[in-house]
Amino acid sequence: MTWKALIVDDEEAIVDLVRYHLEKEGLTCLSAKDGETALQLAREQRPDLVILDLMLPGIDGLEICRLLRRDPSTATIAIIMLTAKAEEVDRIVGLELGADDYVVKPFSPRELVARIKAVLRRAREPVSSSKKTFGHLAVDEETRQVWVNERLIELTVKEFDLLCALINAKGRVLTRDQLLDRVWGYTNALEIESRTIDVHIRRLREKLGPEHGRIATVKGVGYRFAMDASPASS
Repeated sequence: MTWKALIVDDEEAIVDLVRYHLEKEGLTCLSAKDGETALQLAREQRPDLVILDLMLPGIDGLEICRLLRRDPSTATIAIIMLTAKAEEVDRIVGLELGADDYVVKPFSPRELVARIKAVLRRAREPVSSSKKTFGHLAVDEETRQVWVNERLIELTVKEFDLLCALINAKGRVLTRDQLLDRVWGYTNALEIESRTIDVHIRRLREKLGPEHGRIATVKGVGYRFAMDASPASS
């Protein structure tokens, strides 16, 4: 299978550098230098991945991320933000808007490729064909759909993978390191803040609404999914 990536950056040298390394890995690459073009290409070409700068002419990267996540036709596209904005608040905002990862410039092309592979690896893995129900929460891993009170809710790629990782642990506690490995594919070779997990957990709970309590925090350890009919408090 050939993966398609959309590189969005107004610096031609950055686009050329990322394209070179991704094409070496067999990915097909598209590019855009402004927000409007990026949105148009994302909606028309449906790439598997968007590598997104934040500071762009016209529509900025944060708004692009917000719009892609809001549109059901593009909501599941993986997004990696690649930006010079390195403050923690910028990272948190990007993750809360739905980015799957956040890479700061200047960056290592090898590390960027490793992170891209980790994001795409999950899409290669076979999933269960069974639909699972927990109270008013239903999850279909084959179609990657989630319902709460029979209402379909939109999750990002990583939010869905995170929910499934917790469900498939069958009540066992998963540490942040285990979740980073299972959902993001990261090992200790890459320094990824565990805050990434906390941000995604918070956003996932918000989307699960009345079933949010099924994702329980185990202080000092990690998270677990409450399999029983009465969700545990968070």
